[in-house]
Amino acid sequence: MPPTVRPLLRYDRSDGLQTPCQGGKSQEEPIVLRLSVRVFLVTIALMGGAILCSGALGQDDSNGVHTPAKGSPERKAIMDALREGDKNNFDKPVVYMVNYLRVHNGWAWTDVTPMDDKGKALAEGEQALLHYENGKWVSKDLSKVAEDPNDPLGPEDPSPRYIRNLQKVYPEVPVDIFPRKRR
Repeated sequence: MPPTVRPLLRYDRSDGLQTPCQGGKSQEEPIVLRLSVRVFLVTIALMGGAILCSGALGQDDSNGVHTPAKGSPERKAIMDALREGDKNNFDKPVVYMVNYLRVHNGWAWTDVTPMDDKGKALAEGEQALLHYENGKWVSKDLSKVAEDPNDPLGPEDPSPRYIRNLQKVYPEVPVDIFPRKRR
């Protein structure tokens, strides 16, 4: 025997009677559906925001390559190491405009422009390779890298050839900290 279909009833507060709903559907169904859609959209928005924030705050790759966020302790320590190396070059306090900074496995490559406290450039941009040693960042000597007459820009625009020469001096340097060449 087939089951009998009973109409859905709703409670009508005005007269206290239960009456069948139109079309056999509950009045609550659209509310539940709207609520489910809202919860879904909020979840998607939060996930999208988290993805965007992770890129803006640290620009982290899945393999650990990252750009330290502005104001982070890591970024400050790297800039302080550069200041230490530049203290004999400038008679004013130096602030760096960071043009490029990538860090991976205790190595960092940076391209910065030294600025005074008013925002005026004190010198041309400078590139630096740093290594995290004994709890602090240390600037490495790029003059040890062999010069190549076919690659005159050297560290100013590190080509694959320059990076190979650099790795002959510092073999542990990961290549993913260097800027990618535009094609």
